[in-house]
Amino acid sequence: MKAIIVGGGIGGLTTALMLRARGIDSELFEQSDTIRELGVGINTLPHAIRELAGLGLLDALDAVAIRTDELYYLSRHGQEVWREARGLDAGHDVPQFSIHRGRLQSVIHRAVEARLGADAIHTGCRLGAFTQDEGGVSAYFFDRAGAHVKTARGDILVGADGIHSRVRETLFPGEGPPCWNGLMLWRGARDWPVFLTGKSMIVAGGLNAKLVVYPIAEGSSAASRLTNWAVLVKVGDGNAAPPRREDWSRPGKREELMPHVARFNVPHVDVRSLISATPEFYEYPTCDRDPLPYWSSGRVTLLGDAAHPMYPVGSNGASQAILDARALADALARSEHPRQALVAYEQKRLPMTAEIVRANRRGGPEGVIDAVEQLAPDGFDNIENVLGYSQREAIVRGYASKAGFAATGPALAAVRG
Repeated sequence: MKAIIVGGGIGGLTTALMLRARGIDSELFEQSDTIRELGVGINTLPHAIRELAGLGLLDALDAVAIRTDELYYLSRHGQEVWREARGLDAGHDVPQFSIHRGRLQSVIHRAVEARLGADAIHTGCRLGAFTQDEGGVSAYFFDRAGAHVKTARGDILVGADGIHSRVRETLFPGEGPPCWNGLMLWRGARDWPVFLTGKSMIVAGGLNAKLVVYPIAEGSSAASRLTNWAVLVKVGDGNAAPPRREDWSRPGKREELMPHVARFNVPHVDVRSLISATPEFYEYPTCDRDPLPYWSSGRVTLLGDAAHPMYPVGSNGASQAILDARALADALARSEHPRQALVAYEQKRLPMTAEIVRANRRGGPEGVIDAVEQLAPDGFDNIENVLGYSQREAIVRGYASKAGFAATGPALAAVRG
């Protein structure tokens, strides 16, 4: 069996590794001329890290990432709403990693080259069209100038080509552009003094105005870390197209960002100085798409953001793409026919990811901050008088269970007070 994988991001590369581990060949096609380290920081959750560890990548990830050990949810005034252990400290058997998206992609990319060979990855190849028949699927790739550069033949085609997926567009030609909820995300990273444990993650503010900060790599000295920050603010009503197309590498404008930064007070780190000192940062209108009725058509299926683009809530985008890759590889290894495998894969993954897309629109686990800020917009003296522990726990734990990364054991209990 052979798979044609369209897209050289985290989902596509992980799929190639998962298939290889099960003795299934693949060729990967990426439209960019090179596979570059794009983006800034992301969190990869234990259920996804467990899959990468199973591929032998844990040591390589440890060398370029931070093992997140605690998470704070704060109001925008800096008051603690919820605090909990994460990763190994929460009872998982593997860490949660805070990592530069590009470095995560690079670790997986290098493993693909080492195990499949560099000739299994084709760059500068834009998917133009594909056809399928009883014997397989053919895909036709073109360069930026529109010249045909390669035709690939395989048993299945996997569309792992992101939120602007050509494969998805072909399967659902009338879908239209992604849905923008009016939220703009600015992201950057800077070498900065250690705060809290040096492995802590802070989320301050609710869905309409949120600031996130956490370290993603060792710094220039023992007293510093490469520190990722993100500011997410509602700048539109969600009824119009975003002001600029979704692009992970679009530079942000400081004059648009800084007035929003002034809305937050974070006691553990000087976020205004951190953001002001970041020489270059990026903006991204947060978009998703409505869940699809199906992902697979014959020998063609979708994976990752092509299948279920979601708002950046709950640290789940890259993690869910990795879980997709595992489920698809397992289904192909177990099934007698590729079409049967794609149906089994879809039945396992589509309902869960559709629910996560919907939950992220409501704020995900960070909805606990929204609930508190709605009840106490000007702050509070005692969080228990605003929203009780059990109510806050239900919001946070309910999402973890839905997304598949809930842990059990004594270390799971959130820190009270």
